[in-house]
Amino acid sequence: MTPVRSLARAMLSGIFVVTGYRNLRNPHRLAVAAKPVTDKVAPILQKAHPRFPTDPATLVRMNAAVHVGAGLMLATGRFSRPAALVLAGTLVPVTIAGHPFWKNDDPAAKNNNQIHALKNLGLLGGLLLAAADTGGKPGLRWRTGHRIGHSRRSMQRAVRTARREARIAVRSASTARRLPG
Repeated sequence: MTPVRSLARAMLSGIFVVTGYRNLRNPHRLAVAAKPVTDKVAPILQKAHPRFPTDPATLVRMNAAVHVGAGLMLATGRFSRPAALVLAGTLVPVTIAGHPFWKNDDPAAKNNNQIHALKNLGLLGGLLLAAADTGGKPGLRWRTGHRIGHSRRSMQRAVRTARREARIAVRSASTARRLPG
């Protein structure tokens, strides 16, 4: 991994690790803001698993743990692409719950929430770039196409060789028939 990639991933993950740690230690300060989103998600979680916790403080704590874990994975370069996707997936509900600028009547609060929502949108873009970054190595799509092309060329060579061998066999048989004895 190049130093630029390492530094960029560490810088991108920093906000997730720090805020995740803070929210893990004190989830109740965000539980009120998260309640509208958790109330909508709770029935889905209950269908998935009946014993899954649905109270806002626990869900905030779980989200914070995911932010810390995935942020550390992104920063260290271990499973950085899946970690970036996980962080991107959790960033959307966090932004909707934490910065609903479309609901604010106060211009100052609306402006503040809009700035934070745009910041999160920028973070989402960075996470998507990190998720798509292969670290200079060919991606799965390229490798698959390359293998298919290699297999196709190998098959074409085998067909040409078989045709050439068949022509040689026909000529040899023809020559053998003309020889006396």
